[in-house]
Amino acid sequence: MADGRLAGPPPASGRGYPKDEDEFGDEEESAPRLRLSRRGIAVLGVLGAAVLGTLAWVVFFSSVLDVRDVAVQGATDDKLTSDQVRAAVGGLADGPLARVDLDGVRQRVEAIPRVAKAEVWRGWPHTLQVKVVQRTAAAAVKGDDGQFTQVDAGGVSFATEAAPPQGVPVVELRLSQSAKDVDGVISRGQLVQGAVAVAAGLPPEIAKRAGSVLVHSYDDIELQLSGGATVRWGSPEQTDRKARVLLALMKQKGTSFDVTAPEAPAVSG
Repeated sequence: MADGRLAGPPPASGRGYPKDEDEFGDEEESAPRLRLSRRGIAVLGVLGAAVLGTLAWVVFFSSVLDVRDVAVQGATDDKLTSDQVRAAVGGLADGPLARVDLDGVRQRVEAIPRVAKAEVWRGWPHTLQVKVVQRTAAAAVKGDDGQFTQVDAGGVSFATEAAPPQGVPVVELRLSQSAKDVDGVISRGQLVQGAVAVAAGLPPEIAKRAGSVLVHSYDDIELQLSGGATVRWGSPEQTDRKARVLLALMKQKGTSFDVTAPEAPAVSG
């Protein structure tokens, strides 16, 4: 230097010199933080409630999410059509999907005679879904008027037609005099129920061969099989056991099978 003195280190602090790390750290720690006042919290609460209220109105009361279609599963033939199911639902499918009474819809659909069970659920955003399980005839009961009433395995009558369904046993009352004499004790309805229980309990390989289930009395039920063979069944009691015995018995040659006493079956003819 001109004055002969060496330049020393810069002063530790002063104008024009950076502050040390400690000073920066102190400055960062003392930075102000954002805090909501009570008034701000109240405003946010009101806004949140307004948003939720708007969403609830859109879902439950506006037409934005109205039902536009009733989709039906399980109605596959002319005996039970999708239009019949929709007609049963009726006005319950009007309005917002969220407000549809699902249990009410199910009850209406299950009131259709051919429907055994129904399931109902919401298919967002606009579809009411309905799935039906149709009743299956276990027997067709021939009436005095020549009509055939279809009955399912649970004993529920659900349709009457001029002819029985193909492959379904026909129950027919051909009462003996003794059965007529005790009509006040065992009604015709009870006799039919017993015969239907027999038809419903037949294994598929026998049911498809059973053209008729003839009821002579409560203890005298007879099956007429295709090919001319007959089965003396007896009463509706022990139907499951009799069915198993008959399956084994029919492996033998014969035209007449007797399972009235399943512990002592017989074959003849």
